[in-house]
Amino acid sequence: MRYAVSCMGSKLLTNHEICTFLMSQTSSQFDLAIASCSDIFIKKTKDYGTAWRVLRIISVVDQIFIKALRIRTIQDIGTQKVGDDIKDEFKGIINYSVIGLIQLKLNDPKVEDLPVDQVQTLYKEYVGFSKNTMLDKNHDYGEAWRDMSQESFADLILVKLLRIRQILNNDGKTLISEGIDANFVDILNYAVFALILIEEGKH
Repeated sequence: MRYAVSCMGSKLLTNHEICTFLMSQTSSQFDLAIASCSDIFIKKTKDYGTAWRVLRIISVVDQIFIKALRIRTIQDIGTQKVGDDIKDEFKGIINYSVIGLIQLKLNDPKVEDLPVDQVQTLYKEYVGFSKNTMLDKNHDYGEAWRDMSQESFADLILVKLLRIRQILNNDGKTLISEGIDANFVDILNYAVFALILIEEGKH
């Protein structure tokens, strides 16, 4: 725990109370970050339909990989010359992670136009699962991610993508490691953490 004690009003908080407060704050910040991403996702679904249904998992991985590499490049050089900023790219990573999870569930990439209400249901399902996973891990790790940097999250996302590529090369099988779906969930949560740090003005 980063803080031995803290104050809320005149009350001195224990480490456990601080952790509980931070986890509640994280839950609210997660929901705010996802609300923005969900709004973009559903509006694009209404504009373009579910054209992403044709994407195989490796294609989803490559889309996220491009975004993560661009974030890393902008972080390194400190400038950009085209549209979306780092914040927008992290939002894109979240939405492509959801696409990856949906594609794993449907397990049949094809030209298909899913109804918007079905897309909303699937989006909420996988975001909800990811949030629950994040809260469970936060309970065990004590919000350690708050001491990390945007740069670390970009790097960790790239690591997870390389792991998915290797799993795909192994015909989707692992011996003792987490599967493709768990890696997409981690990528989504890393991107949410990065967005929270950005909103808090941290690098």
